[in-house]
Amino acid sequence: MDIRHNYIEKGRGEPLILLHGNGEDCSYFQRQIDEFSKLFHVYAVDTRGHGRTPRGERPFTIRQFAEDLLGFMDEHQIERAHLLGFSDGGNIAMIFAMTHPDRVNRLILNGANLDTGGVSPFTQIPIEIGYRIAKIFAGKSETARLKAEMLGLMVNDPDVKAEELSGIKAKTLVIAGTKDMIREEHTRKIAEGIQDSRLVFIPGDHFIANKNPEEFNRAVLDFLK
Repeated sequence: MDIRHNYIEKGRGEPLILLHGNGEDCSYFQRQIDEFSKLFHVYAVDTRGHGRTPRGERPFTIRQFAEDLLGFMDEHQIERAHLLGFSDGGNIAMIFAMTHPDRVNRLILNGANLDTGGVSPFTQIPIEIGYRIAKIFAGKSETARLKAEMLGLMVNDPDVKAEELSGIKAKTLVIAGTKDMIREEHTRKIAEGIQDSRLVFIPGDHFIANKNPEEFNRAVLDFLK
């Protein structure tokens, strides 16, 4: 491991790891940590190059972040954990569950996507434009380089084929907002591709964990219990 993750740890019981979205940090889950830690040993982790976790030297990709998660679990002697990932965190959790199925207990994918086609054009097109502009200036400006790297996660990743989802063996909750930036048919496609999955839509947009925590937390805890 070339990095040490910043994280919040709270509670006792089975490990539950929370993975935030693009450009965020573990504080995204401020409305979940206290609630979930009543029943689980919660770890809310800052991804590589996010929050207070350093960027390091390795590739800045969803697949690298999944390998970073394996390193985090090994470092903290977590044999198996429940994983809850939001947005890019959901994509990390999805890839981790495909590549390390023996390390995942239950899986919660909130607002995850297989590819850019799963994202509403109103959201995706400005990201693509911003990425191209940032790439042009990346050689001259460190700020532009970092922006291009961050936006690149949403342009080039996660790049998962629907048939790869059959590699997920964990019991899975696929959860999204009724007005999510991830297209509803795409969320349904993910749920259909995972053998043992449950699909739930919560009133709200992409950020239901933050904006509708009562319903979100209830759906997650019902699933985990």
